[in-house]
Amino acid sequence: MHKNYDFKSKNGRIQMHSSSKELKDLFIAWLFVSFAFAIARTVDKGITFSSFFSIEFLIFMLISAVTVGLAFLLHELAHKIIAQRYKCWAEFRADTTMLGLGVLMSFLGVVFIAPGAVMIFGNIDYRQNGKISLAGPLTNIILAILLLPLLFMKFTNTLIVEIINSGYLINAWLALFNMIPLWNFDGAKIYAWNRKIYYTTIIVSAFLIFIFFIKK
Repeated sequence: MHKNYDFKSKNGRIQMHSSSKELKDLFIAWLFVSFAFAIARTVDKGITFSSFFSIEFLIFMLISAVTVGLAFLLHELAHKIIAQRYKCWAEFRADTTMLGLGVLMSFLGVVFIAPGAVMIFGNIDYRQNGKISLAGPLTNIILAILLLPLLFMKFTNTLIVEIINSGYLINAWLALFNMIPLWNFDGAKIYAWNRKIYYTTIIVSAFLIFIFFIKK
């Protein structure tokens, strides 16, 4: 059974049409991404079957879901919202093969995961395609900027500190990584649309990462 869902703001300006298939794929991708990063965080300590039920692993899973998972989710939803504003059909589809491969690679302490992408069908030109592509990295940049002041605040709770640091760095890295001007990356479409915006996005993303590593 395939159900459709409409999410509308009170003023009607932001509308998002989804389906049960998309919501399921988003949940699966979020779960796999969070699981992979949690494994990578604990693999150096040795992973056994019982490790997956330890409090430490569950904490890492929670941190990953809030930071990496949320960064990925909002990135994809940003693409979707802008595409739908251009009257396109746009829905996220998970790539289960790449998700599975990403989890396997995480056991080596390396996370390279392509959870899937927003599938877009509609009549758009290269400018609109560029703006749709920019929405993802721009969302991650905005999230990183919102977290930036918190990097320099003193928190006694280590969980809060971990969430802030991970959330900031993941969003900055995700924005920069997606600016690769090749294949189906956002950067390829942004570069074809507007090179000034392309280079500005790269510089801002790289600068945000630089701030993280020089902060005291």
